[in-house]
Order: sequence, then C-alpha cells, then structure tokens
Amino acid sequence: MATDITHEVSVIEGKPTLKEIDATIIKPMDEMPNIKFYIAIGFTLTLLLIGVISLGMAFYRGLGLWGVNNPVGWGFAIINFVFWVGIGHAGTLISAILFLFRQKWRTGIARFAEGMTIFAVMTAGLFPLIHVGRPWLDGYLMPHPNQHNLWVNFTSPLLWDVFAVSTYFTVSFVFWYMGLVPDFATMRDRLKNSTIVSKVKKTIYSVLSLGWRFSNRHWSHYEMMYLVLAGFATPLVLSVHTIVSFDFAVSIVPGWHTTIFPPYFVAGAVFSGFAMVQNALIIIRKVFNMEHIVTLDTLEKMNKVIIVTGMMVGYAYGMEFFIAWYSGHEVESFAFLNRAFGPYTWAYWIMVSCNVIFPQFFWIKKLRRNIPFMFVVAVLVNVGMWFERFVITVTSLSRDYLPSSWAYYVPTIYDIGLLIGSFGFFFTLLLLFTRTMPVISIAEVKSVVAGSQPTRHKLGHHEEDEHNG
Repeated sequence: MATDITHEVSVIEGKPTLKEIDATIIKPMDEMPNIKFYIAIGFTLTLLLIGVISLGMAFYRGLGLWGVNNPVGWGFAIINFVFWVGIGHAGTLISAILFLFRQKWRTGIARFAEGMTIFAVMTAGLFPLIHVGRPWLDGYLMPHPNQHNLWVNFTSPLLWDVFAVSTYFTVSFVFWYMGLVPDFATMRDRLKNSTIVSKVKKTIYSVLSLGWRFSNRHWSHYEMMYLVLAGFATPLVLSVHTIVSFDFAVSIVPGWHTTIFPPYFVAGAVFSGFAMVQNALIIIRKVFNMEHIVTLDTLEKMNKVIIVTGMMVGYAYGMEFFIAWYSGHEVESFAFLNRAFGPYTWAYWIMVSCNVIFPQFFWIKKLRRNIPFMFVVAVLVNVGMWFERFVITVTSLSRDYLPSSWAYYVPTIYDIGLLIGSFGFFFTLLLLFTRTMPVISIAEVKSVVAGSQPTRHKLGHHEEDEHNG
C-alpha cells in the first residue's frame, strides 16, 4: 500500500481535545506527590548530600584530597565540567534548531530539554568554581573596572569559558522562560480563588505570565520574539562547546593540540545530550501517562539523531589517529597509541564500545523502537561520553613529553563523591521541575494536534473550479 505523502501524520496520538491536553500536562502539578516521588527525591538528595560532604572536606582539608598529581593537574573537576556542558547542548538543539527547521516532533520534548539545559549548565558551572582552589576569589574571573587597573587574562581559553557558558545560560534561560509564558497564563486561568493555596498559586502564575491574555497581538509578538531567540541561540550550540574544546586544543600537550576538537566536541555534546533527554523522558512519559504526547515515533527520531551524531564521534576517533600518523610527529603518534594500548586501555575501549559500537544497533528498526533497549543504550552512551572526557584529559597529561615525569592518575573517594553529587544536584532540580512547571509545552502541543492547523482538502475538478471562483 502506497504512503499518502499529501497527508501529514500527527505527532500526537489519538485526537485529544484541547481541554484534555491541558489536564494531562498540568496533572503532575495539581496532584499531591505520591510515595514514588518522595522515594525518588530522597534518593537524589542522598546523592547530593554525598557531593556536599565531599566538597566540604575538600574546602576544609584542601584539594590534596583529590587524586590530581604532577603532571595530571586536571582531574574529575574538569572532566565533569565538560561532561555537563555537553549534556546541556541537546536542549538548545531541540528547541532552537529544530524549531527553525519546523520539525513538529520536537513539541513534545522541547520544554523538558530546555529545562534540562538550564540545570546541566548550572551543574557544570560549579566545577570550574571549585577547581580554582580558592572559590572566594571567583569574582575576579569577571572583568570589572578597579582602581588597580588589574584585568583578567583575555588570552586564556579558561576565561573564554566564563563568557561562553554565561552567555549560553542567559540566552537559554530567556528562551525557556519565553516558552513558559503562555503556559503560566493557562494555569492561571484554570485556578479558582476558592482556597488560600489556590489564591497564592494564581497570584504567582499571574506575575509569571506577564499579563498574557491570549490576544492576537500577544501571539504575534511572542512568535516573533521566539523566532529571534531561536536564531540567536542556534550559533551558541556551535560556539559554546567549540570554546570549551579550546581549553585543550590551544595547548601544546600531545593529544590535545588538534584542529578536529571543535566539531568533535560539538557532535559529542549533542550525542550525550540527546541520550540524557531520552532517558528522562522515557520515565516521565510512563509515570505521568503522557505516552500519547511523547510518542514512540518521537523517541525513534531521537534514536536516529543518536545514530548520526554517534557516527560523527566515531569518525573523529578514527581521524585523530590518522592525523597523528599523517603529521609524522613521533610524540603525537605515541599519545594516541598510548590512549588505545597504554595504562588507560580499559577506559579507551569502554569509550569506543559505548559511543561507537552500541548505537549501531539502532540501525535495526525493531531495536530502535524497543523502549527498554533504547533506555539501556542511552545510559551506555552517557557512560561512554563521560569516559571520553576522562580519556582526553587524563591520558594526555599522564604521559607527556618527559618520561621522567609520567604518573598514573587514580581518583579518590572524594572525586567520586563529587561526581555522584553532581548527578544528585541535576536530578533533584529535574524532579522539582516536574512538580512546579509543565514539562511539556501546552501551547506548542495544541498547535500540532490534529485539526489545529488550517488545511486545504483535495477537491474534485468541478469543486476546484467553484472554489477558485
């Protein structure tokens, strides 16, 4: 049977009414949290507490508690920073770039991806502040006039990180809030002034909705501003992780000094970000009965993006070895052979297996649409992407130009505690997000539901003549 390409398949399953869409998306905020929610947030807060204790001990005893040594001066703090910045990339990609390409399947996942971007960048931002060793001096990272005419080092890529990440966070936050304004107005109008709690909530939503009245003028200004912000946010997807890659690429350390790092880091960031969004949405759509909004077709499209970006990452892995060989530079060649066959062989092949081999199973449609399988693969992708940052950072530093200064890096329990704490911080924010704001955009879902857009039906010749005049 031939596919009818003149009929666009709805990205929302069934034919829910607009009122049913409101009720489904707002339901998590209307109901009292159940025991499962308290168990989940208790678990994430426990992880966060482990991180707080590890950080407190580092402040009290000093960074000597970490596994960093000479020459491995960068350890888990920088690894975690690059990892969490990468996680935040999928949000802007899904929201801005797919919006500019008018991809309707993004509507069910964009809001959550945007929120995840905010929380991932917040998590990432903690680690450079910790890693400086004297966090009470972090204010000096920002250039500001002072009587000593003392300025920051504008030629340092670490300072470029400050500007890039802070700009990315600001634009992403404004973009996220802009999309929430119509939804705040919807929640405001649903509330009745029957109890004190509802009056307080209505007041809060009234303030947050900025006087939104669903008028044609409001929608016109909203759509124009949303388009402008999407266009402004799109180059940030490329620029932010490009600048993060400069932390490594502008140095002369073997294994870092390579021009493939910027596109390689961007592809890896989108790769890991999509995997994290998918992991969280698989759980949310099941817990809150949103399978008809975040459909299996949407998850399958995300898996296709994971295949493409995974192949880009795999290409970069191979090209690194080719460039090292083609350069004829003996030290550079050794650096990459050392990654694959040196003391950190185990970390390198975990990285390759998780990032290159396992995503290839998504070529099989049955596996690409199998939810338990895609959940496991997405977890493995993020494991692999964390190990990628570990391999890049540690292997190049542990064996550089002088064999006399080689050393083996072993993370301590405090390093691992900070990593665990970062996941606790991130997932605690996500859980609070699901209970306080709509994780799916009400306005955008309504705009793509069947029958919401004007369509021109196929007419016969006689009807078409009458239609034309």
